[in-house]
This record gives sequence, C-alpha cells and structure tokens, in this order.
Amino acid sequence: MFAFFILYLHPLKHIYTFMKVKNNRIETLKMLISSKELGSQEELLQELKQEGFQLTQATLSRDLKQLKVAKAASMNGKYVYVLPNETMYKRVRSTQTAREMLESPGYLSINFSGNLGVIKTRPGYASLIAYNIDNTDMPDLLGTVAGDDTILLILKEGSRRESVIESLSAIIPTLKD
Repeated sequence: MFAFFILYLHPLKHIYTFMKVKNNRIETLKMLISSKELGSQEELLQELKQEGFQLTQATLSRDLKQLKVAKAASMNGKYVYVLPNETMYKRVRSTQTAREMLESPGYLSINFSGNLGVIKTRPGYASLIAYNIDNTDMPDLLGTVAGDDTILLILKEGSRRESVIESLSAIIPTLKD
C-alpha cells in the first residue's frame, strides 16, 4: 500500500525511470548468473554492488523469483544459481563486467540450411532477440524458437537468405552472413 502511494504521487516519468532501473538490474542479474558461478544471495549482492546497484536482500529475492532462478550443481559440485532455460548450465568465462557485456551486442553468427536459419548469440540473449524478431513484420519468416544462446528461424518456402538477412539487420545491426 505504501509503495503504491509513493508511485501515485510521482509523475509518470519517475515511474518510467523506476522501471528502467529495475529492467537494467534484471538484465545485469541475468548476465551475472550466466557468466559467473554464484552460490549465495550474498555473492549476488556483492556482484550487483560492483555493477552499481544497491539493493536489499528482499529485493534480490523478489528478482530471483521473478526470473525463476534455481540452484543446480555445477561441474565442481558446488550449487550455483542458474536461469531456467540454461539446460547445460554452462558458464562463460569473461574478463568483462556485466555492464560491459550488456553494452555489447548479443549476436554472434547466422547460418542457413534449407528453409531453416540458426542464429548464435551470447548466453542469455537468444530469447530477447527472438522476441524482437517475432514482434517485427517479416514476410519471409514463419517464426522462431529460442533457447539460451541459439535461435531457430523457420523461413517460408522460397524465401531468399539475402532478404531474410536484410530484414533481420533492422533488429540486429551487427548482423553479418
């Protein structure tokens, strides 16, 4: 009730700013879980603090619940946080911070076979890119299926690869065949 009262008093631009900060925090949290073996909320809070996010354990707990984060045994037997669609629970070793990873594009490559295309992305990016593809009018595509780091494109019969790449480049500016 108190939170609603505060939001009600603020102009809409403050609500937008609040949501933007939350969305950035959620994306950073997903990147951290995908790139590091973190086994406790304390470790997550420390990593988020290094990325510039100050939040309480209760807020982190709500974010983890929203993301449907689980714990699973890693290769060394330690229980770590995993995102729900990371079936192999793979980790990306990176010297970049989560913020640097979020600022760089998620697209890695595209390949075709018949009326199928496969887009490879960095871990955690496939569903976001597929969502943007599915919500854009692309006459050459029937749809997509996304995993954690791979998108399957289903092309209409007779579609030209060049036409598909041209349409996709509006969503993925760094797209190269």
